[in-house]
Order: sequence, then C-alpha cells, then structure tokens
Amino acid sequence: MFVPLHDNTPLRVIRFQYVTGALIVINVTMFLITGAFTGEQALWAMATGYGVVPVELLHAVDTGPFNNPVPEPLTLITYEFLHGGWMHLISNMAFLWVFADNVEDAFGHFGFLLFYLLCGIAAGMLHTLMQPDSAAPLIGASGAVSGVLASYLLLYPRARVWILLFMRIPLPISAFWALSGWFALQLLSIFIASEDELQVAWWAHIGGFLAGLILTFVLRSRLLVKTSL
Repeated sequence: MFVPLHDNTPLRVIRFQYVTGALIVINVTMFLITGAFTGEQALWAMATGYGVVPVELLHAVDTGPFNNPVPEPLTLITYEFLHGGWMHLISNMAFLWVFADNVEDAFGHFGFLLFYLLCGIAAGMLHTLMQPDSAAPLIGASGAVSGVLASYLLLYPRARVWILLFMRIPLPISAFWALSGWFALQLLSIFIASEDELQVAWWAHIGGFLAGLILTFVLRSRLLVKTSL
C-alpha cells in the first residue's frame, strides 16, 4: 500500500535511537548470512529451524535436532530476525526506521527493546493460534514492527508522515490516517487476499498491532514522553 519515507516528530528524551539502529543492523546482518546468498533449500532449512512452525509449537512435534536447533518456544524470538527476501527485509526496516525512534524515545532504550520483543511474541502466538495445523514457517520482523506502528499511532496521531503511496506517489499525511489505514488493510486482507497473498502472515501483523496498542495504553503513565494519550 505505501512505504514510509520520513516523519516530523523530533526526539525529546534520548539522543539517538540506538536500539532501533541495532535491530536494523542485526536484521540486515542475519539476512546477509542466512538468505541473501544462499539457495532456497538452505533458506527453507533456516526458516523451519528458527522460524515459528505452528504445528510444532502447539503440539511439540519432535523433528530431530537438525530441524529443531533451538527449543520451539524460543523460535517466537528467533523468527523476528529472519527474512525471506530483499523486499521483505527492506519494507520492514523502512517502517522500523521511520516510526521506531519516537517509540524508543517514549519507552527508553531497554523498555523499547522489551516492548518490541513482546509484540513479536504476541504476533507469532496469534498466527499460531489462527493456523494451528500449519507446517509452514513464519519468519520476519513485521509482527514486532506492527506493534511499533500501533504505539506510534497512539502516541503521535497528529504527526505528519511522508509516504510513498502505491510505490509511486509521495504524499504527506497524518500518522492517524496512514497507520489506521494500514491496519484496516491487514484486517481486510484476511478476507479478500488471493491464494498467493495468503502466504503473508496477516494474523501476525494483527497480533503485533493489538499487542502494541494494549502495552502502550497500559504503560502510558510510565512512558518517558508524555502525550495526550
């Protein structure tokens, strides 16, 4: 639908978004190691080993140490740092770079890291609960990033964001309309997506977004940056 380019919300508490930057570096590094220059078979092995496989997570299916290099519950974290292609990676990192710095400003460095990981875990869990018999691995940062978008929406709804609409049209728009529209599209896609588009983890996006809304609302009194929330 759109790619974010820039927002107009300055940092108020932290000097620099160190955790956001570190997350981007880790994600890019992991992709270069696991997906950028490897074949499909190697990428699939990495995804099934470190990604969330719903049927294995829920039913404790033992496929051996080769296919399960880490305990299944731990994949709810490891899957957040793997991507299946350049566009998958670039899209997630663009959203993270534009919106996460201000959320990190509100939560503080450590609080933001914890918030990010929890949103990713919630995203993986909802995806698993909605597709309990799926043997396809879930990978990508989009669930955790969705939580960041929800937090930004609550904290800075009036912020102006430059977006690239339909990958062609640069447009300034309020964060409220941009991010509300993004979430509405995730909900709608569950019902209208084509067979190929169903491979996108829509439920993970929704789970991460809802987790971000809930956590930000519950913790609003403890945030470093006070808003009208």
